[in-house]
Amino acid sequence: MFSSKIIGWYKENMRVLPWRKTRDPYRIWLSEIMLQQTRVEQGLPYYQKFIKHYPTVSQLADASEEEVLKMWQGLGYYSRARNLHATAKYVARDLNGKFPDTYKELKKLKGVGDYTASAIASFCFDRPEPVVDGNVYRVLSRYFGVETPINSTTGIKYFKSLAVELIDRSRPAEYNQGVMEFGALQCKPQSPSCGDCPLNDGCVALEKDLISSLPVKLKKTKVKDRFFNYLIFQSGGETLIQQRKGKGIWQNLYEFPLIESDGELSIEEIENHPLFKERLQGRDFELSLYNRETITHKLSHQHIYTKFWVVHLQSSIENGISYHELEEYPMPVLIANFVKEYSF
Repeated sequence: MFSSKIIGWYKENMRVLPWRKTRDPYRIWLSEIMLQQTRVEQGLPYYQKFIKHYPTVSQLADASEEEVLKMWQGLGYYSRARNLHATAKYVARDLNGKFPDTYKELKKLKGVGDYTASAIASFCFDRPEPVVDGNVYRVLSRYFGVETPINSTTGIKYFKSLAVELIDRSRPAEYNQGVMEFGALQCKPQSPSCGDCPLNDGCVALEKDLISSLPVKLKKTKVKDRFFNYLIFQSGGETLIQQRKGKGIWQNLYEFPLIESDGELSIEEIENHPLFKERLQGRDFELSLYNRETITHKLSHQHIYTKFWVVHLQSSIENGISYHELEEYPMPVLIANFVKEYSF
């Protein structure tokens, strides 16, 4: 039987991870939010850092959003951190610190979708709610030979119904953890371990030589190219930063004053740009390009081509901050890496 083989394999091969030693919904929820679109190896130190600073949901709720974003810095997909903080405040203040114990109520929490609600419901409360993440899609599509795209409306519905049929209703937590772990360690995207796989006698993909072509995924949306020119103002040990607003990337994170353009700009084009002139307000300056090679920063649907322009001013900077204060602000990793590298 599929589920019993998965659970048997899991008991022998499971990795020792801190969130597997607890049924505390706060810790399970924190780990699941962090591991969305993030490898375990990358997420683990962040999880440990958050648990150390915020042992309870109330302590996370009491932190400022800026502090939470700073703690999250480098993990990417920052909307997760903002949703995490919003949900912590809701649970702590409106639900008296208690997470809901059903899939339906969990799914109402900000930032909690089908997968995360199923994970918390099964791991913490033994609800027979099947999880379907990237690992599970891969295992099920290969074992059953399903060629329906996993990111199509039809595919999402089909794989969810298949997962409902397969879950061990008496051991939902073990089964869900097991099938995800199986996909992460055994049925890997590249070079899966088919030779010693406990499911190899019934795997359609192995039988029909479809391992490399499953799961099927619809092509991603076209990647957008963006050109960022950051202005690094310097005078008297101070510089300028600003907070990104709106609903685009890096919302509420800090960066240097920015000129976004349709393509790469020359030093003359920067000097004559209306935004640059507005910032300078007629003051004397020396302008130079810091990075000769344009830095390419790749996000899921955007490639950001970045130049850092250093602007030395003779006069003082209004509303400037000390160089030493820079590291206190939450920043996109692109900016944080520049701050570490550049000798202010």
